[in-house]
Amino acid sequence: MDLINKIFYSAASARYKVVKKVLILGGTGDAVKLAARLATIPEIEVISSLAGRTKKPSALVGQVRIGGFGGAEGLANYLQENAIDFLIDATHPCAGQITMNGAIAVKAANIHHLMLVRPQWEKVSGDNWIEVESVAAAAQAIPASINRVFITSGRQQLEPFLQRSQIYPETWYLMRSIDPPDIELPNSEVLLDRGPFSLEQERQLLRDYQIQAIVSKNSGGEATCAKIIAARELGIPIIMVQRPASPEGEKVTGIEDAIAWLLESRINF
Repeated sequence: MDLINKIFYSAASARYKVVKKVLILGGTGDAVKLAARLATIPEIEVISSLAGRTKKPSALVGQVRIGGFGGAEGLANYLQENAIDFLIDATHPCAGQITMNGAIAVKAANIHHLMLVRPQWEKVSGDNWIEVESVAAAAQAIPASINRVFITSGRQQLEPFLQRSQIYPETWYLMRSIDPPDIELPNSEVLLDRGPFSLEQERQLLRDYQIQAIVSKNSGGEATCAKIIAARELGIPIIMVQRPASPEGEKVTGIEDAIAWLLESRINF
């Protein structure tokens, strides 16, 4: 190897071994798996950020930060003050605000940005979906004839159902979430559980509770998709809340693709 090649090789090697800091906006199972995988890659320092809404989040590998940033400006300041090199947004597909904040913040901080967005569920033959734009619209879209509703759209947006219960007090609600909800719905029951759920579990639940309609966000993924199949089999309608608009930027649908993007960006950065 001649002197010029030796110098080039040494410089390239030194550049490659510089530690790169990755901030993962988490809150999903994909984010947990991604953090664990990235933690095994040399020269990468992983920080996972959680909003703090779940009292018992899944165990995470690497550093963990809990709490909000104070909007896009606060996130941009955090990225700059902590010398973050890459931001990977692996939040819930329906968490529109933090995703928008991330897209704005990376432009201000001038860093690499990737959105890990799992594919949404697609309606197929046999599905009976009532597609709406928000949880509030979902509560309004429940037919008056429905008396037993399974709410799987999250524990923090129950106010619309509380309002509906005042108009239709005979409706009974089953609510499933990881943590107890902040609002107690009258004429309801809460199941504290975390997916994934099997198809047989979901079939049995829908039968045991005599569910007539399901409220769900189109989160996609495998952890909770069994309820979609079970509802199809049993002819149960789903009031499906669509995902919010996604900002422009680089996107991948799987963890392996996110890792490949990061490794390639790390070399070229």
